[in-house]
Amino acid sequence: MPLSGSAGSQGIQGSLIVLSGPSGAGKGSILKGAMERLPNLCCSVSVTTRPPRPDERDGEDYFFRSPAQFEQMKENGEFLECARYLDYWYGTLTSWVLERLQQGKDVALEIDVQGGRQVRARFPRAVLIFVMPPSEQALRDRLMGRNTETEESLDRRLNAYREERKYLSEYDHTIVNDRLEEAVEEFCRIVREEKTKAARGAAHG
Repeated sequence: MPLSGSAGSQGIQGSLIVLSGPSGAGKGSILKGAMERLPNLCCSVSVTTRPPRPDERDGEDYFFRSPAQFEQMKENGEFLECARYLDYWYGTLTSWVLERLQQGKDVALEIDVQGGRQVRARFPRAVLIFVMPPSEQALRDRLMGRNTETEESLDRRLNAYREERKYLSEYDHTIVNDRLEEAVEEFCRIVREEKTKAARGAAHG
């Protein structure tokens, strides 16, 4: 079932929210905090070809699939969006998102700018939010603090961030994540305001 900008034609009641930004910006932490404050919010579970980290579980953190399985899902048209980020593919299942939007859930997608542009093209009323670190040095420090990055992978992530910033003008909102609590509150405020705006638009539509 295709997505469209018309809520009524698909019975869509929930909001679709895209959250983009570099690895290390704190997107996952913001969403975790927001879901504690916004009971109607859920976070999409992406499909990825990246191998799971020790603390990750299939079906909860990601749907982990082989490159061949992912390619077959692409050919079957199962993705709302998909993109290659560094060495791995990531994708959002259209069926997963549609089911929850039709239930009235607000669905957050934690995806990169390539995916964000695909979602905007297929679902124009999606809300796009970009999360930035307070500085590039702060981002470097956060990534190094993970103890999972080599110098090469660190440079690749920072270069990817510099490229992503070029698309900031295509996003509806920007959150600078300096203090996590404030960033969570800002995200919640944006979601509430956008829902109010959408409701007004529907009432006058």
